[in-house]
Amino acid sequence: MSKEIPTVSIFGVPFSKMNMEETVGYITTRIQEGSQTHVITANPIMVMAAVDNPQFATVLNSADIVVPDGAGVVWAANYCGNPVAERVTGFDMMHRLLEQAEKHKWKVYLLGTSDEIIGAAAEKLQLQYPQATIVGYRNGFFAPSQDEEIVEEIRSLSPHLLFIARGMDKEEWNVRFKEKLGVPFIMGVGGSFDVVSGKLKRAPMLVQKLRIEWLYRLLQEPSRYKRMLALPKFVMKVIRERENVTKTRP
Repeated sequence: MSKEIPTVSIFGVPFSKMNMEETVGYITTRIQEGSQTHVITANPIMVMAAVDNPQFATVLNSADIVVPDGAGVVWAANYCGNPVAERVTGFDMMHRLLEQAEKHKWKVYLLGTSDEIIGAAAEKLQLQYPQATIVGYRNGFFAPSQDEEIVEEIRSLSPHLLFIARGMDKEEWNVRFKEKLGVPFIMGVGGSFDVVSGKLKRAPMLVQKLRIEWLYRLLQEPSRYKRMLALPKFVMKVIRERENVTKTRP
């Protein structure tokens, strides 16, 4: 039986306080038990979206685990005196779980981005983790009329791990169909397939340590500047409302 996950609420979003090692161990046990685990990798942009949109807040709260992917979340929890163990990035967790897939010979399905990027990512990951089996992949651009067909395709292949990159506005799709998918593990991975495929570069370790990975990505994708405006708003909101940031909301 899986243990209770320690969390800290940041403006109503329940972030896991487990470190990477604990998180991967917890998920691995759940998969071996046959339990389903839906993970959302959340950052300050997603927290602010949840503050402004109750429907999106419901989506975040429906996950089994919300991990602190953004450095801003780690800072906020620490600033308010209820720290998380560390930043747990979706990119790193994807690779850690693929290491488990290699060890246990699990099956994997990749969903999202363009045909070119997802194809390249699938090829590279299969070479990197040859004992895991990538049983299928497809792009993330499909109409609602195709939902059932795609869900059935994934379900029929019985993957242990389903990694999805369709943007945070499509996270609701994961919630809506996770029961029908019947996959032991589901996680949105943001721009991870872009990095794996070689389309984008991941920030160097120094940039990650300085907690300005968001700036490195913005320089590669200037079109993201509008959503990045949420970052200073998040910081100011945390500073202004320090006493109430980590209070659980009904």
